[in-house]
Amino acid sequence: MNEKDLRRDLFKLIYNEAFFKKRILLSSGKISSFYVDVRKISLKSKGAFLIANLLWKELEKEKFSAVGGPTLGADPILSSLAYHAHIKRKCLKTFIVRKSAKKHGRAKIIEGPNIPKNSKVIIIDDVATTGKSLVEAIQKLRTLKINVTKAFVVVDREEGAGEALSGYGCPLQSLFKLREFTE
Repeated sequence: MNEKDLRRDLFKLIYNEAFFKKRILLSSGKISSFYVDVRKISLKSKGAFLIANLLWKELEKEKFSAVGGPTLGADPILSSLAYHAHIKRKCLKTFIVRKSAKKHGRAKIIEGPNIPKNSKVIIIDDVATTGKSLVEAIQKLRTLKINVTKAFVVVDREEGAGEALSGYGCPLQSLFKLREFTE
C-alpha cells in the first residue's frame, strides 16, 4: 500500500471506530465535545498495521537510538512498530515510560532494552492534548540523561501539546490533527 492509501484507511478507521462526538472529561482535565480513543484501533490488527506503517515512514527520516513513550497509549503502537521493524529486517529498540517506578523487582521507570546515557530517542503517544504525558516522559528520561529529540502522535488535538513540547526542545509531529475529523 502506498502512503496515501495507508493514510486514507487509517483516517476512516479512526473516524468510524475511535472518534466520538460527546461531552467528555479528558486526562488533561479539559472538557471536550470530541473524543478520539486511538486504543480502539491500535489494539486491532488493521489499526496496528496502518499506524506502524505510517509511523515507520516518518521514523525512517530520523536519527535516533530507540523509540518509546508513556504507558498506556504508546504500548500497542510500540509493539506494532517493533514487529514492523523486524519484518523490515531492521533493529528497533522500543521502551515504555511508566507513570511511576515499580515498587518491586528492579524498581524501574523505563521498561525495555537498556538505553545508554546520552542516547537520542523519539517518543510517541496515541493522542496529544496539552502534552502532559509526553512532557512527563521527557522529564523522566532527562533524569536518566536520555535526550528526546522528537515526539510523534497519531492525533494532535492542537490544544497546547506542541507548545509544551517546544519548551523542552522537542518538536511534535502528528499523523492527523483533530480538526481533520471535525471539519
